[in-house]
Amino acid sequence: MRLATASKGAMGRAVAVAAMVAAVLLLGLVVAGCGSSSGQTLAASRIRGRTLTIYVSAPLLGRSSVTGQAVVSGARLALDQVGARIGEYRIAFKSLDDATATRGGWDPGQTTTNARLAVLDPTTIGYVGEVDSGASAISIPPLNRAGIPQVSPTSAAVGLTSDALGAFPGEPQKYYPTGIRTFARVVPDDRIQAIAQVRVQQSMGCKSTYVLDDGEVDGADAARSFEVAAQAAHLQLAGVVTFVRDATSYTSLAAGLAKIAPDCVLIAADTESGAVLLTAQIAAAMPQVKIFGTADLAESTYSDPEQGGIPRWVDSRVVLTSPTLGLSAYPPSARAFNAAYERRYGPPQLAAINGYEAMSLLLSAIEGATHHGTRPAVRSEVRAALFATEDRRSVVGEYSINRDGDTNLRRYGVWTIVNGGLTFWQVIDA
Repeated sequence: MRLATASKGAMGRAVAVAAMVAAVLLLGLVVAGCGSSSGQTLAASRIRGRTLTIYVSAPLLGRSSVTGQAVVSGARLALDQVGARIGEYRIAFKSLDDATATRGGWDPGQTTTNARLAVLDPTTIGYVGEVDSGASAISIPPLNRAGIPQVSPTSAAVGLTSDALGAFPGEPQKYYPTGIRTFARVVPDDRIQAIAQVRVQQSMGCKSTYVLDDGEVDGADAARSFEVAAQAAHLQLAGVVTFVRDATSYTSLAAGLAKIAPDCVLIAADTESGAVLLTAQIAAAMPQVKIFGTADLAESTYSDPEQGGIPRWVDSRVVLTSPTLGLSAYPPSARAFNAAYERRYGPPQLAAINGYEAMSLLLSAIEGATHHGTRPAVRSEVRAALFATEDRRSVVGEYSINRDGDTNLRRYGVWTIVNGGLTFWQVIDA
């Protein structure tokens, strides 16, 4: 049984990666001719005029739109707090939706279009996005060719920046055709989440865990990273399988799990995957099992039944991990952010602070590269300033960005659900 389920999981992950690679190759064809030679890229690196444009790409349709809108709102708040100006430069804000109604979430073709818009705009100085790792895998290559600095608020797939355990063959080199890194992120990668998941599961008595992933890049990566971390910590894997996205019923899957009888189940998925129904039917079939979820489920459309989330009788059995911590674990500046955000937009989703910090980091790089807006704005110099980030004091804590584009933050939040709301429980230092 375990061999069969592990094989299915591997097959699902392979399909997800194959689809992602195909989309990346398609994007390369679409943007070909938009400045492919190194000479053209260098010539386009300096921005003419006094307007610099930052694009923010996130899913604004589907169940994950609550997170996408929070990222956009957080980024807009960061820009507004500096008056949308850096010295002599006006900073223009352009929000792009990478989702489509047909797919019900982020879409490869729409992400392609978003990246192309940024590449073709001669005033583009930076790009905040994507929310989903699969979308980042698509937008990184064309932005890299154009030398556009990119900061993701939430994409955590290991292979976007590293060839460490958890990455797939060819990663991350295939995302950087110029050989120069242009992508950074303000959250730890999935290796850190995996360590956090293993530790919290073991602390709650898990001896064996069954892993279900949704076949998307984020879900597959989180599952793969968890496998590595679980084996290192001697947590038994009862099985790994990719479930069918948005199925009408998961009762057969839940019944099969009940026969295997793991202590715990990890769902590595997004809210568009059918994870709400899957969670409820597993909980019904296995009254004693503990259910864990990865970061993409840490939003109100999963936790709150009034927004289509899990029923409240399941609340006490679900634990989620997220790179976002509770305000009590952050510096005072995070509380100031939260108050400002709530006054303007209402209570924030967890990712709002990451959208705010992604924009803040990019603005800091622009300010440093232009000497407070007094010198020419050059993409390559903004990129260099971004990757020179060291001991930055921010709303998410003090951190640096390494040469791969990764943050050295290693703290991960653990969240429970109480009456449909996400409630901060603890921090795990991975």
